[in-house]
Amino acid sequence: MSFLSSIFNKEEKRAIGIDIGSSAIKVVELKKKGEKAILETYGELSLGPYGGAIIGQSVNLPTEKIIEALNDLLSEKEVAITTKVCGMAIPFKASLLSVMELPDVGQKELATIVATEARKYIPVPMSEVTIDWSVIPPVKKEDEEGSEEKQKNKKIQLLLVAIHNNIINQYKEIVERTALEAKFFEIEVFSSIRAVLEGHSGPVLIFDMGASTTKLYLIERGIVEYSHTINRGSQEITSNISRMTGLSMEESEMMKRTVGMGKTSTGVDLTESAVLVADHIFSEANHFLFEYQKKHNRNIKSVMMIGGGSALRGFRDLAAQNFKVEVVAGNPFEKVQVPAFLENILRQTGPEFAVAVGCALRCLEDI
Repeated sequence: MSFLSSIFNKEEKRAIGIDIGSSAIKVVELKKKGEKAILETYGELSLGPYGGAIIGQSVNLPTEKIIEALNDLLSEKEVAITTKVCGMAIPFKASLLSVMELPDVGQKELATIVATEARKYIPVPMSEVTIDWSVIPPVKKEDEEGSEEKQKNKKIQLLLVAIHNNIINQYKEIVERTALEAKFFEIEVFSSIRAVLEGHSGPVLIFDMGASTTKLYLIERGIVEYSHTINRGSQEITSNISRMTGLSMEESEMMKRTVGMGKTSTGVDLTESAVLVADHIFSEANHFLFEYQKKHNRNIKSVMMIGGGSALRGFRDLAAQNFKVEVVAGNPFEKVQVPAFLENILRQTGPEFAVAVGCALRCLEDI
């Protein structure tokens, strides 16, 4: 009986994923049962009101206000967080990703070479950043043996990651003053890949549309090959609705979320308000893809849409018309066991929680 008791009373592993964006903080708590990750709770808190703006608007908050907002969310009874163990995503804008090509000199010498060569890729003093790197697995080819000279001059590719030290210090302060136990910080794109793209060979475009920016990540074999940020996001759609209807920004934001790209109860068609923003974003995204296609002579296979802006009703269909390839709404909750009554809701909100779910999944594995 004591043996059985030790099995059934074993403490469940629980972990939180935290995504601090420019317009909202999102948290997801998972627990592990056997080999399954189970959704325990999730929640979102808009940051606009903490910076004197409306819900849905991007704000640049001081650390003090971010801590206040995160504490408010973690203590919210409806969210009911039960653990302090977490993983946190760092905004993509606070990082630098580059693919480096170096001689294949072996693991021991590689660390020294990377430290020296990284200076060529990082436009700030090395003392201001923390760097990490990993070797990109080569594409296997049947005729790869070649001559001894070719093997001698063999090159390898590495993914170089640099994060500003002031951001790392800021996040450490946030963790300390919210009494959290952070197992790691990671750049948000890696959380997104884990949540919605793990197992895809690519090439795939992750289209991450937030309030103020839209981030593009070209992913192949699970590696971030290229990235680009477009300075337009869903808050521009809110502004267009406000100008078109004469409604306040608060009312326009609510209308955007409930109606999307469709007609209001009074017959006003909001499609144009989204198309005006989408045209600019898609134009820049197509240029980004054209450069990739020209360099590698191949096309992307699909587009994975995440971020709150991409969840706008009708926006995925508009994207499919533009990209002319399969466009999928990312649903990170597919990797998680969820209550049946929440499945439809989570399918709709899934794109917003990709980063938080990705963080929680890694944290669950790490503990």
